[in-house]
Amino acid sequence: MTLTESIEYLFTGLAVFGSGAFALGFHRAQKISDQGIRLNSRASHYGAYALLWFALPFIALASGAVLLHLQQIFTFPLGLALLLAFAAGLLGWFHAMRKISAGLRARAAVERVIAWALLAAASISVLTTIGIVGSIFFESVRFFHIVPLWDFITGTEWAPETAFIQSQGEARAGEGFAEPKFGAVPIFAGTFMITGIAMLVAVPIGVMSAVYMSEYAPRKVRAFAKPLLEILAGIPTVVYGFFAAVTMAPLVVKAAEFMGLGASFENALTPGIVMGIMIIPFISSLSDDVISAVPNSLREGALALGSTRAETIKKVVLPAALPGIVSAVLLGVSRAVGETMIVVMAAGLRPNLTWNPLEAMTTVTVRMVSSLVGDQAFDSPETLSAFALGLGLFVVTLVMNVIAAMVVRRFRQRYEL
Repeated sequence: MTLTESIEYLFTGLAVFGSGAFALGFHRAQKISDQGIRLNSRASHYGAYALLWFALPFIALASGAVLLHLQQIFTFPLGLALLLAFAAGLLGWFHAMRKISAGLRARAAVERVIAWALLAAASISVLTTIGIVGSIFFESVRFFHIVPLWDFITGTEWAPETAFIQSQGEARAGEGFAEPKFGAVPIFAGTFMITGIAMLVAVPIGVMSAVYMSEYAPRKVRAFAKPLLEILAGIPTVVYGFFAAVTMAPLVVKAAEFMGLGASFENALTPGIVMGIMIIPFISSLSDDVISAVPNSLREGALALGSTRAETIKKVVLPAALPGIVSAVLLGVSRAVGETMIVVMAAGLRPNLTWNPLEAMTTVTVRMVSSLVGDQAFDSPETLSAFALGLGLFVVTLVMNVIAAMVVRRFRQRYEL
């Protein structure tokens, strides 16, 4: 029996026998109720109680057997493991049927299991975050044993491909040894440049769109415009990359030539603009929801005091919605920082430390992908540099989150509905 067949039998048996356990537990409780005896819980809770006593031992034993088989820690016939899982489930179900009585607090037992299941689900995100941070951190430590941390965060040249393997005794006359350069300043500068351009495009348009749709747009216009705007969020990033490379890049080059400036077809301005267009739906939709949630009593009070509609929006509505707008902007920044495809197709791969957005640049995520997809060994400095860049990006994102939380806490105001 193969592993795939075992898993199919596993789910089939769980569905069939689990349904049977629930039905028999429900029938047992209903039979007690028909005798005029008052049940402590509903009959469905007794059915769920029997189902859990069958499913939990069944799943635990089967999952453990599959995990041991996949990790090759201990292998035994999968058919035998499946039979043992069914036997454990049937024993648990038999135990539940014996305990079903009018005084059994089945509802409390079922809800206790549900609470533990919810706790486990909530813990997955925490454990996943810890795992991600740990994997990045320990590999970054290996990198910083090779390349000094100070050289990484202050170096202005990123050229890991200039190194070649050659011992000093084998060096030929007239040839020198080119050491790799791992200065991350150009990469983070390109990331901040492109992200800044994207936010200059996305934030004004997104917030103003949200203000219009929530405060000015008629109901019919809003019902049509908001879904149409949110379609932009569903377009794949590779399509945005094609749009940036084929349409926007020539337009930017022609506009620069018209103003007497030189621009490369691979420049930072093009992906910044296209990325800003991509982020508009995120900021607009969330800001619209936040602005719409501001109590109407605040608007009516401001208008009653003689404020105009524009003054009410500026002085009352936007300050009340500021924490949510900041959160929407922060989500847009995170989306821009993590974007890869648009930058690859429109900005290029060359690290370049410059203030000119019309020149080629690259970002942290692009260099991470470039470092990991090469043919270098996993413990080589170029491959490990991807983890160091990821750790730097994680620290930058964390700092932005802390600053945003401080801003939200500073301007948060409480309103009584």
